[in-house]
Amino acid sequence: MGEEAILNIYKASRSIKKRDNTLYNALCSIFDDSIFVGEIAQLWPELPLVANLRCGLWYSKKFEHSCYFKSTDGHTNNLSFNTSRLNLHLAVLAGQKGGCIIVDSTRKGKRFPDSMSKTIPIWTCVMNRAILNYRNRMRESVSVTDGASNDCKDSAESTEQEFVSWDCSLHLPLWVPPAERMAIENHLEEWTKQLETSGADITPLLSVVKKPLRPLWISQKSVIWLNEVPEPDSWDFTPLILVSASSSSGYLQQRTASEFSWNYIPGAGDDEESWARGLSPSLFWNNAIDLINSGPDQCNQKVADIVEKDRVYRAQRGYKAPQVSLKTLKFCGSINNSDSEELLLGLKSTNTGSGGNLSGDNSAVCWLGSSNIAVCATQLAINASNVDSILNCDQESFSSCLEDLEACMHLPIVNSKFDRFSLLRNLPSAVSFAQSKLGKGKKLLVCCNTGEDISICVCLAILTSLFTVEGCFDDGESFSKTCITKLEMRQRLIYICKFAVNARPSRGNLKQVFNFLNRGSSS
Repeated sequence: MGEEAILNIYKASRSIKKRDNTLYNALCSIFDDSIFVGEIAQLWPELPLVANLRCGLWYSKKFEHSCYFKSTDGHTNNLSFNTSRLNLHLAVLAGQKGGCIIVDSTRKGKRFPDSMSKTIPIWTCVMNRAILNYRNRMRESVSVTDGASNDCKDSAESTEQEFVSWDCSLHLPLWVPPAERMAIENHLEEWTKQLETSGADITPLLSVVKKPLRPLWISQKSVIWLNEVPEPDSWDFTPLILVSASSSSGYLQQRTASEFSWNYIPGAGDDEESWARGLSPSLFWNNAIDLINSGPDQCNQKVADIVEKDRVYRAQRGYKAPQVSLKTLKFCGSINNSDSEELLLGLKSTNTGSGGNLSGDNSAVCWLGSSNIAVCATQLAINASNVDSILNCDQESFSSCLEDLEACMHLPIVNSKFDRFSLLRNLPSAVSFAQSKLGKGKKLLVCCNTGEDISICVCLAILTSLFTVEGCFDDGESFSKTCITKLEMRQRLIYICKFAVNARPSRGNLKQVFNFLNRGSSS
């Protein structure tokens, strides 16, 4: 297959993805999934509805509370119990109300996010064990106290009878493999001790959590007989009903709302920075009907008007209300442009300049000004010409057309969602390789799977570490004498986006770049 054919396929794929993942499709998908969430909430109206931040917050107009369980704490080979996110208020709420309904969502291909499959089950098990241990210590302290009153002894005996059948076992959904279950069970004692030594006060749980916490799972594929819905009081545990809001169908579903058709996006509420354009869940639900009825052509402008109106409202009342820019930024070739002071609303909507690429295509190899640095997707780098060296940041390696083997370096970097420090670990090697090649006047091509995230962040680190503010290579001399601020890093990023117009660096990866730049390491 020729390079032109590859470019055409890639361009078509990107065009289809952009068309499907529009703001209007996302909002319609959220609205559609919220109907399912409402139906489940009506089955147990006495149980409070809780949003798992931040994705879950989009799927209902009214939540009584929120919680924060991260999917990364339940990822394979990254299992953990995080004492900085104890969510003790959730255990108290569930104990007071007899349970709760927790709402979250995930992208296509999975019925439940890992936060529901593993993170919350781990949390419930550790909480149950900690509560039982605390009760046992109270009973022992009462039994060894001289002259204990009869009331205290009766209370201790009552407590002992109550907790004889206290369930401390691990409850996981059936799709979690046995090996992973075993790995989790091997850490339960360790995690319980972490909770007990963290300084957290679990005393309030003792008086309200009368039955052990236990998760139950409900998705759009679950079958519920409406005439056999059990009452929470009938269970011998405190239920945490985990509702995955989105359909897990892997195929494209075209649906119709009012007179407009739209494409369904599973887990549309996830990663809101990349699509919401400043719209918050509360703003969406306050204007949901108008937005859905506005249609795909008017939706973006409607959202812009709503966001700006809300900003003005808050600014007039003294609240923090940063300016949000929805317009295309204009560049004059300087990275010190005053527009960089504005808050960018997601880089995928920042389509700036014509860019310097080899084929006049926004999906092709993009040269970053006169820096001798280019960026692209891996499949385009395989047959790239007019470059002297290649820095491959994709997980997969490839054979380049360059004759000099030392002109290529492969750094298998993964997204921050899978490894929070993968980029940070590899940036010193990436900058050192770039320094050796650019210092000899050679042209460097940086690539990753999409050419939009990891490679952009690597280029950002290279430009900041090795180039002056004016864009001249100085081998890191100016960088060694200064401390990079977030605003300065943003200005450099805007400069890159002038040429790489499809850049979409994730917040997690940008944070790693900032941490790297402020370690003072450029080699």
